[in-house]
Amino acid sequence: MDLTQGSEQIKVNRAKKNMLWFGLISLTMSFAGLTSAYVVSKERPDWLTTFEIPQAFYISLALIICSSLTVHFALLSIRKQKNRLGMLLLISTFIMGVLFVFFQFEGFSEIIQNGYNFTGPTSSITTSFIYLVVLLHVAHVFAGLISLLVVIYNHYKLKYENGKTLGVELAATFWHFVDFVWIYLFLFLYFVK
Repeated sequence: MDLTQGSEQIKVNRAKKNMLWFGLISLTMSFAGLTSAYVVSKERPDWLTTFEIPQAFYISLALIICSSLTVHFALLSIRKQKNRLGMLLLISTFIMGVLFVFFQFEGFSEIIQNGYNFTGPTSSITTSFIYLVVLLHVAHVFAGLISLLVVIYNHYKLKYENGKTLGVELAATFWHFVDFVWIYLFLFLYFVK
């Protein structure tokens, strides 16, 4: 009877991981569609070819890469039952995620200071695309921050004992995904003008 229960839990865990991967693949297709539309739109005569990525986005890039490392090591620490280190790394990841969002909005301020708004007479199709893609990504970072808060709370309540780390694994996978998407978007915006 215990064997059946264990294999049942394995099936549930596999199903949860598969659902997450299905969602991530769908999100990847959404971002691929938006960046494809960006490529097609850059043939317009009113496209800005001189747009420079805001300096704040460079800071965001460094933060998101570091946060990917901290969430990875948090998972490893929690698996090894190094709870205090795991908590410190989870909180560090969360703080870097919040700073990432802050610097995204700082980047928007830089774009506005350069004279380009999201809409209206001082907007351009180029910057409107950038606002849209970045805001969509920030929305997913917010989802990642919420999942990190849930993991931090559950870890505080010692729910990830005895190898039961599925929640941390799912949150870390999602966090790595939003990190990868930002790296992709940053490089895309840097090279595709």
